Amino acid sequence: MDRLLDVLLTIVHCLIIGFNLFGWVWKPLRRAHLICIGITAACWFILGIWYGIGYCPVTDWQWHIKEQLGEHNLPASFITYYADKISGRQIDETLISNVTAASFFVAAGISVYVNFFRKNKK
Repeated sequence: MDRLLDVLLTIVHCLIIGFNLFGWVWKPLRRAHLICIGITAACWFILGIWYGIGYCPVTDWQWHIKEQLGEHNLPASFITYYADKISGRQIDETLISNVTAASFFVAAGISVYVNFFRKNKK
C-alpha cells in the first residue's frame, strides 16, 4: 500500500508542478491556475513561517511514506530528489531551489497578467 501511495503522490506532485508552470496557457483553466498558484504560494510562504520557506504538504506526506519504505536522508525538495534520481548525480540544492523559485514566479506573473491585465480578444 505504501508503494502505491508513493507512486500516487509522485503523480500528484508532477501534475501540480506541470499545472503551476503551464496551466495559464489554456484560457478555460486560467482562473484555476491562479488559485493553484495562490495555494502553492500560501504553502511555501505562510505555512513556511512554521515549517520552513518552501514547505509543501504533499512533499511532507510523501517523505513520510518514503521513510516507511526505508528511504532516509531525503532532501527538502521533491524536485531535488527527482533531479538527483533522474540525473544519477547530486545536483546543487541551491541551484534547484533558485530555478524552482524563478520558474514559479514567472508562471505566477504570467497568471496575474493573463487573468487581470490582458485584454480579451473576441
